[in-house]
Amino acid sequence: MNYRPFKDVQVAEVGLGTWQLGSADWGNVNEEEAIKILQAYTAAGGNFIDTADVYGMGVSETIIGKFLQSAGKEIFVATKLGRRGDAGNGWPQNFTYDAMKRHAEESLQHLGLSQLFLEQLHCIPTEEMRSGKVFDHLRKLQQEGLIRYFGASVETSEEALICLEQEGLASLQIIFNLFRQHVAEEVFAKAKEKGVALIIRVPLASGLLSGKFKEDTVFGDKDHRNYNANGEAFNAGETFSGVEFREGVKFANNIRTLLPDERMAEWAIRWILDHPEVTTVIPGASKISQVNSDVAASSLQPLSSAVHAQLRQLYDDQIHSKIRGHY
Repeated sequence: MNYRPFKDVQVAEVGLGTWQLGSADWGNVNEEEAIKILQAYTAAGGNFIDTADVYGMGVSETIIGKFLQSAGKEIFVATKLGRRGDAGNGWPQNFTYDAMKRHAEESLQHLGLSQLFLEQLHCIPTEEMRSGKVFDHLRKLQQEGLIRYFGASVETSEEALICLEQEGLASLQIIFNLFRQHVAEEVFAKAKEKGVALIIRVPLASGLLSGKFKEDTVFGDKDHRNYNANGEAFNAGETFSGVEFREGVKFANNIRTLLPDERMAEWAIRWILDHPEVTTVIPGASKISQVNSDVAASSLQPLSSAVHAQLRQLYDDQIHSKIRGHY
């Protein structure tokens, strides 16, 4: 595993996303298997885990908290707030200081920590980011010692640029992959200028860029790749990066022909890591085999400039115009 700087620490360039471990939007992952996934990741040298308070409404955080008790090494855990809709919460109530403090404290309780390494806004409305009040609240939580750093996870490049104007922003989490290549030109230089870490989410386009799906693949009723396939439940970009599934399968097959070998998921992550502005990539996993595949990308040699050019040409000619949703 290779590492990259995140403020004053070094984090694994391949992190671990844990939306799957909430067992709410990807099908069920039992606690025993979830712990094994976390163990496999850290055994491979991983030390950066991303979660959120709404991943199973505390389930993902709680499992990570149990794992941390016996991890035996320093693990940097990033969580997120702002999307809860349980009793007494929801938009716009989530964005008051009192609500944000309560949510941060509950995340601390779930994780068994006295301070959050990184607290992130979780794809909140653009107008809330633009007003700046939520960032004032995060600064106050930082001053009070509840959080070490704060960042934001966003849906669009516009939101990313809004957040990058905020003093003290440590990180920006954004969708970037072979189905979202244009983001690099719109955001990366500004993030580097500001010294803001880039956390790349949805790197495999909900699994499409693993190359394992066929056009007739069927997902379970509780899997967001079923109920949000066309953006019915939340932003379309969160599922297949906004590309229609059957078209995405065809695009993935075309991409496969340009890669050095059949390790498509590894090369898709390697492509992201070839961008030096990137701090860490956070693919999710519901199986240990997926963890092993993801972390293997760190040991691959960078793709050649010729392959990068071919992949960009394919994106410009076929893929970019097919992205749906607000991005």
